[in-house]
Amino acid sequence: MKVSAIVGERFKETPSECVIDSHIFMIRGGYMKYVAGGIYSQLLPLRRITRKIEDIIREEMDAIDGQEVLFPVALPGSLWQESGRYESVGPELLRFTDRGGTPMVLGMTHEEAAVQLVREYGQSYQRYPFMIYQIQTKFRDEARPRGGLIRVREFTMKDAYSFHTSQEDLDACYRRCLEAYKRIYERVGLPEVVTVESDSGMMGGAVSHEFMYLTPVGEDSIAVCGSCDYRANVEAAEVIVENPPAEALSPLTLVETPGVQTIEELCAFLELPEERTCKAVVYQRRESGGYVILFLRGDMEANETKLAGLLGEEPVPAAIDEDSGLVAGYIGPCGLDARHTVLYDRSLAGAGNLAGGANRHGFHYTGFTPARELGDVEYHDLSKVRDGGLCPQCGKAALTISRGIEVGNIFQLGDKYTRPMGMQYAGGDGEQHHPVMGCYGIGVGRLAASVCEARHDENGPIWPAAIAPWQVALCCLRADDEKAKSCADELYGRLTEAGLEVLYDDRSVSAGVMFSDADLFGLPVRVIVSPRNVEAGRIEVAARDKSWQELVPVDELVEAVKKRLA
Repeated sequence: MKVSAIVGERFKETPSECVIDSHIFMIRGGYMKYVAGGIYSQLLPLRRITRKIEDIIREEMDAIDGQEVLFPVALPGSLWQESGRYESVGPELLRFTDRGGTPMVLGMTHEEAAVQLVREYGQSYQRYPFMIYQIQTKFRDEARPRGGLIRVREFTMKDAYSFHTSQEDLDACYRRCLEAYKRIYERVGLPEVVTVESDSGMMGGAVSHEFMYLTPVGEDSIAVCGSCDYRANVEAAEVIVENPPAEALSPLTLVETPGVQTIEELCAFLELPEERTCKAVVYQRRESGGYVILFLRGDMEANETKLAGLLGEEPVPAAIDEDSGLVAGYIGPCGLDARHTVLYDRSLAGAGNLAGGANRHGFHYTGFTPARELGDVEYHDLSKVRDGGLCPQCGKAALTISRGIEVGNIFQLGDKYTRPMGMQYAGGDGEQHHPVMGCYGIGVGRLAASVCEARHDENGPIWPAAIAPWQVALCCLRADDEKAKSCADELYGRLTEAGLEVLYDDRSVSAGVMFSDADLFGLPVRVIVSPRNVEAGRIEVAARDKSWQELVPVDELVEAVKKRLA
């Protein structure tokens, strides 16, 4: 391919909307173009990268007996109604009506489509296990797309679905997929990816893991233990709280607190640390509008992902009105309106002598001891893990919070989809059973962006050879010099005939422009043809990462490049 023929522009200026390196370089380098929030058109360099990533994914999925299929992008809403997700999933699912009045959705994930495809096929236990996968465009109406391909609305994913007749068989497949994912990340040039425990969210299921590239620009928060190998998404990480026993319990006392409505104001007014307070966080159920009140220790933060898992639906921030029976800013467990769902975080278990709302405007209680005032209540893990928190695996106060980009996820779904959608098989015992499922996803574009985040310098990407858009950047520094141009043309032909992927910059531009563009293309090997070196019968060969540079006789160039790439 010749640079002079490539559609797209490369430029030096950083676009104002770009804040992370992969986004900057992919826009500046002519990899993609903005269309709308979280929606991009991809140009040739990015298409070549993503195609290579897809090929690696296919090879690894085929190696563990995956069968490639293709589901529709637009799906009838009735499939999602069968599973129950048509109503339960929020506005991220794009719903529309076709000209015949049929409810439709744009697929953001394809569990329902997978079950619909194989539920007639899988009617006998003798046809199990099997795995199907696709690489397909999806649409998720993200509220806040950011970071170029890191968080988008339209994206390409590989998602696989496995079907099994036993949990043991699902466990075995899950382990094979986990190892296949590790190989995929190594092959694309991102071996730093780590596996973390995660929350299954709207996907459902009891076991799930995410694959994270740890980076400060990541959108997810990861709890990492410095004393053992524990890693988990903060949305799923178990919170361990130890409340020291109070020396002497004080009586529950009503205290006037005029104008005090926040935990910060209460702590200042009573001269207490936040861990000596009890706070209320109020939500409403998305469908019914019913209030859900979560009480937790004042220094803890509510975990809405865990709360959604407990409720079975996504909570939304509450709009407290006169009919709610709630006194905003003064909500506490004692004397609370009995109409509402009340939940207690485990950070309150064993606590004593806390200050909290009295459900009366301008008043709080002090001396609140949950075990005494509430009796035997159930405590749930509904808060977020914090820096310095106790590790649930080794028990040491060694947790730190890191940022990461999720580049893949795997879930054990069980029969969450096969049961409501009526997929059954006749077992060897003659009885009907629901198969159990696994789900395995990788975002192709996000993976490409993550590699760029990990492999770049101040001038542009440094693509690993396995996924680089081309292998060799051939730069003719003086296209107006007859000998140099003739030599470069000949080398282009020889390198191409040798089976190498070559990007030939044949333009009559300055060396500065040519090298700047070559940096943005980020190809692993650069071949530089200049009049002076041609006269000496030598060609300069260098690495994009500047780790090596050499002069090679013209006749030995092809073998030298192949050796370096190998």
